[in-house]
Amino acid sequence: MSKMNRLANANNEFQGDFKRVLCVCSAGMLRSPTTAEILSREPYNFNTRAAGISSEFALVPVDDVLLHWADEIVCMEREHTDYIRSMMSEDDERPVYTLGVPDMFKFRDPKLIEWITERYEWAIKQPKEPIIKKDENT
Repeated sequence: MSKMNRLANANNEFQGDFKRVLCVCSAGMLRSPTTAEILSREPYNFNTRAAGISSEFALVPVDDVLLHWADEIVCMEREHTDYIRSMMSEDDERPVYTLGVPDMFKFRDPKLIEWITERYEWAIKQPKEPIIKKDENT
């Protein structure tokens, strides 16, 4: 699919008015899909996508079309946030949250779900976009 078609699809009116949240980790296979699943359910009901920053390992690599689509970005680690911010313009005011979730969990691991839920809830209540370091709250 061409970039132009993908950009048009990103604005497809049938997606509804749900907040669009891009969940980002390294390969987009464990942490970010788990996060996307959590945020797509009650109480959030967001329209979510999962992607990875690693061009070598990500099944769905983060690109400018996914960033265009997103209203909010949730990153697992600081390196992911730095990568995302480098792709965004300086005047872009969309929130980018860093949850500080290390790459040590299996897909849908109950502890991973607990960490993501607690850290996301904490992050969205902060006046500025927080960055949770890996060693905090562990």
